[in-house]
Amino acid sequence: MLNVGVKYGGYILKRIFKLLLSALVFVSCTGAVFAFPDVQDDYWAASQIKTLEEQGVIVGYPDGTFRADENVTRAEFASMAIKALGQQNAQVVQPVNFSDITEDFWAYDAIQKALYFDLVSSPEDGQPFRPDDSVSRAESISVAVNSLTTEQISPQKAKEVLSRYADAKSIPEWFLIPAGKAEILNMIVTLPSANKNLDAERPATRAEVAAILYNMMEQAKLNPNAKLAEAMRKKTGEGYIIAGATVQGSVGTIPAGAVIPVELTNYISSQSSQPGEMYVARAAQNYVTRDKFILIAKGANLKGQLSDVRAGKWFVRNGVLVLDNSLVTTVNDQTVPFNASGEIKKDRNWFMKFVRATLKGEKLNVPAAGIVKMTVLKPIKVDLTNGWIIEE
Repeated sequence: MLNVGVKYGGYILKRIFKLLLSALVFVSCTGAVFAFPDVQDDYWAASQIKTLEEQGVIVGYPDGTFRADENVTRAEFASMAIKALGQQNAQVVQPVNFSDITEDFWAYDAIQKALYFDLVSSPEDGQPFRPDDSVSRAESISVAVNSLTTEQISPQKAKEVLSRYADAKSIPEWFLIPAGKAEILNMIVTLPSANKNLDAERPATRAEVAAILYNMMEQAKLNPNAKLAEAMRKKTGEGYIIAGATVQGSVGTIPAGAVIPVELTNYISSQSSQPGEMYVARAAQNYVTRDKFILIAKGANLKGQLSDVRAGKWFVRNGVLVLDNSLVTTVNDQTVPFNASGEIKKDRNWFMKFVRATLKGEKLNVPAAGIVKMTVLKPIKVDLTNGWIIEE
Protein backbone atom coordinates (compact mmCIF):
# COMPACT_ATOMS: atom_id res chain seq x y z
CA MET A 1 0.00 0.00 0.00
CA LEU A 2 2.88 2.34 0.78
CA ASN A 3 4.44 1.82 -2.64
CA VAL A 4 1.12 2.42 -4.36
CA GLY A 5 0.64 5.66 -2.41
CA VAL A 6 4.12 6.85 -3.30
CA LYS A 7 3.56 6.10 -6.97
CA TYR A 8 0.15 7.77 -6.91
CA GLY A 9 1.61 10.79 -5.10
CA GLY A 10 4.37 11.01 -7.72
CA TYR A 11 1.76 10.87 -10.48
CA ILE A 12 -0.19 13.73 -8.87
CA LEU A 13 2.97 15.84 -8.54
CA LYS A 14 3.80 15.26 -12.20
CA ARG A 15 0.29 16.28 -13.21
CA ILE A 16 0.49 19.44 -11.11
CA PHE A 17 3.90 20.26 -12.63
CA LYS A 18 2.55 19.81 -16.17
CA LEU A 19 -0.44 22.03 -15.42
CA LEU A 20 1.81 24.74 -13.98
CA LEU A 21 4.12 24.49 -16.98
CA SER A 22 1.18 24.75 -19.37
CA ALA A 23 -0.09 27.79 -17.52
CA LEU A 24 3.32 29.45 -17.77
CA VAL A 25 3.49 28.73 -21.50
CA PHE A 26 -0.02 30.10 -21.97
CA VAL A 27 0.82 33.30 -20.09
CA SER A 28 4.06 33.79 -22.00
CA CYS A 29 2.27 33.32 -25.33
CA THR A 30 -0.64 35.63 -24.61
CA GLY A 31 0.99 38.39 -22.57
CA ALA A 32 1.86 40.65 -25.52
CA VAL A 33 0.61 39.88 -28.99
CA PHE A 34 2.26 42.82 -30.73
CA ALA A 35 5.67 43.82 -31.91
CA PHE A 36 5.31 46.72 -29.49
CA PRO A 37 6.29 45.81 -25.93
CA ASP A 38 4.36 48.78 -24.51
CA VAL A 39 1.00 47.69 -26.01
CA GLN A 40 -0.74 44.83 -24.25
CA ASP A 41 -3.61 42.82 -25.72
CA ASP A 42 -6.10 44.31 -23.22
CA TYR A 43 -5.29 47.90 -24.20
CA TRP A 44 -8.40 49.73 -25.44
CA ALA A 45 -7.01 50.29 -28.98
CA ALA A 46 -4.99 47.08 -29.18
CA SER A 47 -6.84 45.47 -32.09
CA GLN A 48 -6.79 48.64 -34.19
CA ILE A 49 -3.07 49.17 -33.57
CA LYS A 50 -2.36 45.53 -34.45
CA THR A 51 -4.31 45.73 -37.72
CA LEU A 52 -2.65 48.95 -38.84
CA GLU A 53 0.80 47.71 -37.86
CA GLU A 54 0.31 44.51 -39.88
CA GLN A 55 -0.73 46.55 -42.92
CA GLY A 56 2.22 48.90 -42.66
CA VAL A 57 0.09 51.96 -41.89
CA ILE A 58 1.77 52.69 -38.57
CA VAL A 59 5.24 51.89 -37.29
CA GLY A 60 6.94 52.07 -33.94
CA TYR A 61 9.88 54.08 -32.70
CA PRO A 62 13.51 52.96 -33.17
CA ASP A 63 13.49 51.36 -29.73
CA GLY A 64 10.54 49.15 -30.76
CA THR A 65 7.90 50.92 -28.68
CA PHE A 66 4.62 52.34 -29.94
CA ARG A 67 4.12 55.14 -27.38
CA ALA A 68 0.36 55.26 -27.58
CA ASP A 69 0.04 58.56 -25.69
CA GLU A 70 2.41 60.52 -27.92
CA ASN A 71 1.02 63.03 -30.41
CA VAL A 72 1.05 62.81 -34.22
CA THR A 73 2.12 65.59 -36.56
CA ARG A 74 -0.05 66.75 -39.43
CA ALA A 75 2.50 65.39 -41.92
CA GLU A 76 2.63 62.01 -40.17
CA PHE A 77 -1.16 61.82 -40.15
CA ALA A 78 -1.40 62.62 -43.87
CA SER A 79 1.06 59.83 -44.60
CA MET A 80 -0.82 57.36 -42.38
CA ALA A 81 -4.19 58.26 -43.92
CA ILE A 82 -2.96 57.71 -47.48
CA LYS A 83 -1.44 54.36 -46.51
CA ALA A 84 -4.64 53.33 -44.72
CA LEU A 85 -6.60 54.02 -47.90
CA GLY A 86 -4.06 52.18 -50.05
CA GLN A 87 -3.29 55.19 -52.23
CA GLN A 88 0.49 55.37 -51.87
CA ASN A 89 0.88 54.95 -55.62
CA ALA A 90 -1.78 57.40 -56.77
CA GLN A 91 -0.64 60.08 -59.20
CA VAL A 92 -1.22 63.79 -58.54
CA VAL A 93 -1.13 65.92 -61.67
CA GLN A 94 -1.37 69.44 -60.23
CA PRO A 95 0.29 69.72 -56.81
CA VAL A 96 -0.46 72.59 -54.45
CA ASN A 97 2.41 74.87 -53.41
CA PHE A 98 2.98 75.53 -49.70
CA SER A 99 5.15 78.17 -48.12
CA ASP A 100 6.58 75.72 -45.58
CA ILE A 101 6.93 72.51 -47.65
CA THR A 102 9.20 71.79 -50.60
CA GLU A 103 9.23 68.77 -52.92
CA ASP A 104 12.06 67.17 -50.99
CA PHE A 105 10.05 67.11 -47.75
CA TRP A 106 9.58 63.49 -46.64
CA ALA A 107 5.76 63.64 -46.62
CA TYR A 108 5.33 65.95 -49.64
CA ASP A 109 3.72 63.27 -51.83
CA ALA A 110 1.39 62.03 -49.08
CA ILE A 111 0.22 65.58 -48.34
CA GLN A 112 -0.44 66.22 -52.03
CA LYS A 113 -2.44 62.99 -52.24
CA ALA A 114 -4.43 63.92 -49.14
CA LEU A 115 -5.36 67.15 -50.89
CA TYR A 116 -6.17 65.42 -54.18
CA PHE A 117 -8.53 62.92 -52.51
CA ASP A 118 -10.28 65.77 -50.66
CA LEU A 119 -9.22 64.46 -47.25
CA VAL A 120 -8.15 67.96 -46.29
CA SER A 121 -9.31 71.30 -47.64
CA SER A 122 -7.09 72.70 -50.33
CA PRO A 123 -5.69 76.10 -49.39
CA GLU A 124 -4.58 78.73 -51.85
CA ASP A 125 -1.10 78.37 -53.31
CA GLY A 126 1.57 79.76 -51.04
CA GLN A 127 -0.25 79.13 -47.77
CA PRO A 128 1.47 77.14 -44.98
CA PHE A 129 0.53 73.53 -44.25
CA ARG A 130 2.09 73.40 -40.77
CA PRO A 131 3.44 69.85 -41.21
CA ASP A 132 5.12 69.69 -37.81
CA ASP A 133 2.10 70.85 -35.81
CA SER A 134 0.24 68.17 -33.87
CA VAL A 135 -2.91 66.99 -35.61
CA SER A 136 -5.97 67.68 -33.48
CA ARG A 137 -8.79 65.28 -32.80
CA ALA A 138 -11.08 67.48 -34.88
CA GLU A 139 -8.68 67.46 -37.84
CA SER A 140 -8.15 63.70 -37.74
CA ILE A 141 -11.86 62.92 -37.44
CA SER A 142 -12.63 65.35 -40.27
CA VAL A 143 -10.14 63.60 -42.56
CA ALA A 144 -11.85 60.28 -41.82
CA VAL A 145 -15.27 61.74 -42.66
CA ASN A 146 -13.95 63.46 -45.80
CA SER A 147 -12.84 60.09 -47.18
CA LEU A 148 -16.48 59.03 -47.38
CA THR A 149 -19.61 59.70 -49.36
CA THR A 150 -22.08 60.80 -46.67
CA GLU A 151 -25.58 62.20 -46.46
CA GLN A 152 -25.82 65.91 -45.83
CA ILE A 153 -27.01 66.98 -42.40
CA SER A 154 -28.06 70.37 -41.04
CA PRO A 155 -26.23 72.20 -38.24
CA GLN A 156 -29.28 71.61 -36.09
CA LYS A 157 -29.09 67.85 -36.70
CA ALA A 158 -25.38 67.88 -35.90
CA LYS A 159 -25.97 69.72 -32.62
CA GLU A 160 -28.71 67.24 -31.76
CA VAL A 161 -26.59 64.11 -32.24
CA LEU A 162 -23.60 65.70 -30.48
CA SER A 163 -25.56 66.88 -27.45
CA ARG A 164 -24.41 63.91 -25.39
CA TYR A 165 -20.92 65.40 -25.16
CA ALA A 166 -20.33 67.75 -22.22
CA ASP A 167 -18.37 70.20 -24.39
CA ALA A 168 -20.74 70.09 -27.37
CA LYS A 169 -21.42 73.83 -27.22
CA SER A 170 -17.74 74.65 -27.61
CA ILE A 171 -17.17 72.58 -30.77
CA PRO A 172 -15.51 74.77 -33.45
CA GLU A 173 -18.02 75.87 -36.07
CA TRP A 174 -16.02 74.38 -38.95
CA PHE A 175 -16.03 70.99 -37.22
CA LEU A 176 -19.74 70.87 -36.38
CA ILE A 177 -20.97 69.09 -39.54
CA PRO A 178 -18.02 66.63 -39.79
CA ALA A 179 -18.41 65.81 -36.10
CA GLY A 180 -22.15 65.24 -36.53
CA LYS A 181 -21.55 62.91 -39.45
CA ALA A 182 -18.85 61.05 -37.53
CA GLU A 183 -21.22 60.59 -34.60
CA ILE A 184 -23.96 59.22 -36.85
CA LEU A 185 -21.47 56.78 -38.37
CA ASN A 186 -20.12 55.82 -34.93
CA MET A 187 -16.65 57.02 -35.94
CA ILE A 188 -15.87 59.33 -33.04
CA VAL A 189 -13.15 57.88 -30.84
CA THR A 190 -13.05 58.74 -27.15
CA LEU A 191 -10.79 57.40 -24.45
CA PRO A 192 -12.39 54.93 -22.01
CA SER A 193 -11.56 57.32 -19.18
CA ALA A 194 -12.86 60.41 -20.99
CA ASN A 195 -15.38 62.54 -19.12
CA LYS A 196 -17.88 62.66 -22.01
CA ASN A 197 -15.92 65.40 -23.77
CA LEU A 198 -15.30 65.52 -27.49
CA ASP A 199 -12.02 67.39 -26.92
CA ALA A 200 -12.06 68.61 -30.51
CA GLU A 201 -9.02 70.86 -30.31
CA ARG A 202 -6.85 68.59 -28.20
CA PRO A 203 -3.92 66.94 -30.05
CA ALA A 204 -4.81 63.37 -30.97
CA THR A 205 -2.72 60.62 -29.45
CA ARG A 206 -1.16 57.84 -31.52
CA ALA A 207 -3.68 55.37 -30.09
CA GLU A 208 -6.60 57.66 -30.98
CA VAL A 209 -5.20 58.15 -34.47
CA ALA A 210 -4.94 54.37 -34.92
CA ALA A 211 -8.59 53.93 -33.92
CA ILE A 212 -9.74 56.81 -36.14
CA LEU A 213 -7.82 55.48 -39.16
CA TYR A 214 -9.18 51.99 -38.57
CA ASN A 215 -12.74 53.35 -38.58
CA MET A 216 -11.95 55.26 -41.76
CA MET A 217 -10.58 52.15 -43.49
CA GLU A 218 -13.67 50.13 -42.68
CA GLN A 219 -16.12 52.84 -43.74
CA ALA A 220 -14.18 53.67 -46.93
CA LYS A 221 -14.55 50.06 -48.07
CA LEU A 222 -18.32 50.66 -48.16
CA ASN A 223 -18.79 54.32 -49.08
CA PRO A 224 -15.60 56.00 -50.35
CA ASN A 225 -15.80 59.54 -51.70
CA ALA A 226 -15.97 59.98 -55.47
CA LYS A 227 -12.22 60.28 -56.09
CA LEU A 228 -11.39 57.37 -53.82
CA ALA A 229 -14.14 55.25 -55.38
CA GLU A 230 -12.51 55.70 -58.78
CA ALA A 231 -9.04 55.00 -57.41
CA MET A 232 -10.25 51.96 -55.44
CA ARG A 233 -12.07 50.47 -58.42
CA LYS A 234 -10.53 47.22 -59.62
CA LYS A 235 -8.88 47.89 -62.97
CA THR A 236 -10.02 45.79 -65.93
CA GLY A 237 -8.78 45.19 -69.43
CA GLU A 238 -8.16 42.63 -72.14
CA GLY A 239 -5.15 40.37 -72.03
CA TYR A 240 -3.78 36.92 -71.36
CA ILE A 241 -6.06 35.05 -68.97
CA ILE A 242 -4.10 33.32 -66.22
CA ALA A 243 -5.69 29.98 -65.45
CA GLY A 244 -6.44 29.48 -61.77
CA ALA A 245 -6.07 33.14 -60.81
CA THR A 246 -8.41 34.03 -57.94
CA VAL A 247 -9.95 37.23 -56.62
CA GLN A 248 -10.87 37.98 -53.02
CA GLY A 249 -12.14 41.48 -52.46
CA SER A 250 -9.67 43.81 -54.15
CA VAL A 251 -6.78 41.30 -54.09
CA GLY A 252 -6.00 38.98 -56.98
CA THR A 253 -3.67 35.99 -56.72
CA ILE A 254 -1.55 34.41 -59.43
CA PRO A 255 -1.18 30.83 -58.16
CA ALA A 256 1.97 28.76 -58.13
CA GLY A 257 1.99 26.65 -61.28
CA ALA A 258 0.35 29.30 -63.45
CA VAL A 259 1.91 29.69 -66.89
CA ILE A 260 2.57 33.18 -68.25
CA PRO A 261 4.06 34.21 -71.62
CA VAL A 262 6.92 36.73 -71.52
CA GLU A 263 8.57 38.52 -74.43
CA LEU A 264 12.37 38.49 -74.39
CA THR A 265 14.23 41.69 -75.18
CA ASN A 266 17.50 39.95 -76.08
CA TYR A 267 18.50 36.91 -78.12
CA ILE A 268 19.40 33.71 -76.26
CA SER A 269 20.74 30.41 -77.61
CA SER A 270 21.79 27.02 -76.33
CA GLN A 271 24.83 27.32 -78.62
CA SER A 272 26.15 30.75 -77.62
CA SER A 273 24.59 31.86 -74.34
CA GLN A 274 26.26 31.06 -71.02
CA PRO A 275 24.89 29.83 -67.66
CA GLY A 276 24.37 32.79 -65.33
CA GLU A 277 23.81 35.19 -68.23
CA MET A 278 21.16 37.79 -67.39
CA TYR A 279 18.06 38.35 -69.48
CA VAL A 280 15.26 40.92 -69.54
CA ALA A 281 11.73 40.21 -70.66
CA ARG A 282 8.45 42.07 -70.56
CA ALA A 283 4.74 41.45 -70.36
CA ALA A 284 3.66 42.02 -73.95
CA GLN A 285 0.03 42.09 -72.83
CA ASN A 286 -1.92 42.41 -69.61
CA TYR A 287 -2.10 39.32 -67.41
CA VAL A 288 -5.73 39.15 -66.31
CA THR A 289 -8.18 37.02 -64.37
CA ARG A 290 -11.05 35.26 -66.04
CA ASP A 291 -13.21 38.29 -65.20
CA LYS A 292 -10.68 40.61 -66.90
CA PHE A 293 -9.23 42.14 -63.72
CA ILE A 294 -5.66 43.21 -64.44
CA LEU A 295 -3.06 41.36 -62.36
CA ILE A 296 0.11 42.50 -64.11
CA ALA A 297 -0.18 45.38 -66.58
CA LYS A 298 1.31 45.32 -70.05
CA GLY A 299 4.85 46.70 -70.08
CA ALA A 300 6.03 45.21 -66.77
CA ASN A 301 9.68 44.12 -66.96
CA LEU A 302 10.84 40.71 -65.79
CA LYS A 303 14.47 39.93 -65.02
CA GLY A 304 16.38 36.76 -64.34
CA GLN A 305 19.24 34.59 -65.50
CA LEU A 306 19.90 31.51 -67.59
CA SER A 307 20.30 28.76 -65.02
CA ASP A 308 21.07 25.87 -67.36
CA VAL A 309 22.60 26.19 -70.83
CA ARG A 310 23.99 23.22 -72.76
CA ALA A 311 24.78 23.19 -76.46
CA GLY A 312 23.12 20.63 -78.67
CA LYS A 313 25.58 18.10 -80.09
CA TRP A 314 24.97 15.31 -82.58
CA PHE A 315 24.81 11.87 -80.96
CA VAL A 316 25.49 13.47 -77.54
CA ARG A 317 22.51 15.53 -76.41
CA ASN A 318 19.81 17.95 -77.43
CA GLY A 319 20.29 21.58 -76.44
CA VAL A 320 19.15 22.74 -73.01
CA LEU A 321 18.02 26.27 -72.21
CA VAL A 322 16.39 27.07 -68.84
CA LEU A 323 15.45 30.53 -67.56
CA ASP A 324 14.97 31.41 -63.89
CA ASN A 325 13.10 34.66 -63.33
CA SER A 326 13.71 36.49 -60.06
CA LEU A 327 12.29 40.03 -60.29
CA VAL A 328 9.48 42.03 -61.81
CA THR A 329 9.30 45.80 -62.18
CA THR A 330 5.69 46.86 -62.62
CA VAL A 331 4.37 49.90 -64.46
CA ASN A 332 4.12 51.49 -60.98
CA ASP A 333 7.93 51.28 -60.86
CA GLN A 334 7.70 48.72 -58.06
CA THR A 335 10.45 46.07 -58.11
CA VAL A 336 9.72 42.87 -56.14
CA PRO A 337 10.56 39.16 -56.27
CA PHE A 338 8.78 37.23 -59.00
CA ASN A 339 9.91 33.61 -59.00
CA ALA A 340 9.24 31.74 -62.21
CA SER A 341 11.03 29.24 -64.42
CA GLY A 342 10.86 28.45 -68.11
CA GLU A 343 12.47 25.72 -70.18
CA ILE A 344 12.74 26.27 -73.92
CA LYS A 345 11.36 23.35 -75.89
CA LYS A 346 10.47 22.92 -79.54
CA ASP A 347 7.26 21.49 -80.83
CA ARG A 348 8.15 18.41 -82.91
CA ASN A 349 6.22 16.16 -85.26
CA TRP A 350 6.55 12.40 -84.89
CA PHE A 351 9.49 12.21 -87.28
CA MET A 352 11.56 14.87 -85.50
CA LYS A 353 10.78 13.29 -82.15
CA PHE A 354 12.34 10.09 -83.49
CA VAL A 355 15.36 11.94 -84.93
CA ARG A 356 16.05 13.88 -81.74
CA ALA A 357 15.57 10.82 -79.59
CA THR A 358 18.12 8.85 -81.59
CA LEU A 359 20.53 11.32 -83.17
CA LYS A 360 20.26 14.20 -80.66
CA GLY A 361 21.82 17.52 -81.64
CA GLU A 362 18.83 19.86 -81.38
CA LYS A 363 19.73 23.56 -81.13
CA LEU A 364 17.58 25.96 -79.18
CA ASN A 365 17.29 29.72 -79.61
CA VAL A 366 14.82 32.48 -78.91
CA PRO A 367 15.10 35.76 -80.82
CA ALA A 368 14.58 39.20 -79.33
CA ALA A 369 10.79 39.68 -79.07
CA GLY A 370 10.42 35.90 -78.94
CA ILE A 371 7.92 34.44 -76.47
CA VAL A 372 8.87 32.16 -73.58
CA LYS A 373 6.33 30.49 -71.34
CA MET A 374 7.25 30.76 -67.67
CA THR A 375 5.80 28.76 -64.78
CA VAL A 376 5.19 30.76 -61.60
CA LEU A 377 6.88 29.10 -58.61
CA LYS A 378 5.34 31.08 -55.74
CA PRO A 379 1.90 32.75 -55.48
CA ILE A 380 1.82 36.45 -56.32
CA LYS A 381 -0.80 38.68 -54.66
CA VAL A 382 -1.79 41.92 -56.36
CA ASP A 383 -3.92 44.88 -55.30
CA LEU A 384 -6.31 45.04 -58.26
CA THR A 385 -7.11 48.70 -57.67
CA ASN A 386 -3.61 49.96 -58.36
CA GLY A 387 -1.49 47.04 -59.57
CA TRP A 388 0.66 47.05 -56.44
CA ILE A 389 2.19 43.63 -55.69
CA ILE A 390 1.68 42.70 -52.04
CA GLU A 391 4.89 41.44 -50.45
CA GLU A 392 4.56 38.87 -47.68
